[in-house]
Amino acid sequence: MKKERTLVIIKPDGIQRGLVGELIHRIERTGLKLIAAKFSLGTKEQGNEHYKKDEIWLQAKGELRIKQRTEAGKPIEKTAREYGMDIVRGNVSFITCGPIVPMIWEGNKAVGIVKKIVGGTEPLTSDVGTIRGDLTIDSYDLSNEDDRCVRNLIHCTDDPKESEREIAIWFKPEEIINYQYIGERMLYDVDLNGILE
Repeated sequence: MKKERTLVIIKPDGIQRGLVGELIHRIERTGLKLIAAKFSLGTKEQGNEHYKKDEIWLQAKGELRIKQRTEAGKPIEKTAREYGMDIVRGNVSFITCGPIVPMIWEGNKAVGIVKKIVGGTEPLTSDVGTIRGDLTIDSYDLSNEDDRCVRNLIHCTDDPKESEREIAIWFKPEEIINYQYIGERMLYDVDLNGILE
């Protein structure tokens, strides 16, 4: 558990709004250890692999999009699956439209800790105190109206099982640094016998 890893990506809107330091700071002060980071441009291949979704997801999201379009009085011009694929294409287009900061954080329950700090996918309904709840105002309604993905500053892995798959998309093994982090002693040393001289 002490070595659980999670992928975090500061998206192009986080970069353009000058929030890189703030976003890293919010995660860093939990005690998680940063073991990889870079400033880069994502490729379409990376984006497509990152947002690879199964047929059940595509169908469910597409059906939701059809429902939203119906309620808004917009025409239904595609199948549910095609609308689901539009969501994927929009996410890929956004994450590759400008610089990003992919990172790997490590520590006890890293996936859950980061997800709690980041907040829900939709900024409008994210809790106060979360990154998305505090630092952006986008919503599903607005993104659907504009036929684009939600701009929510940051990506975090949703599930520990997905973590290794996502990490492999954005980092080579040699880019991940294993090192001793002094903060880990305070968090994980059972008897703290090394504090006093």
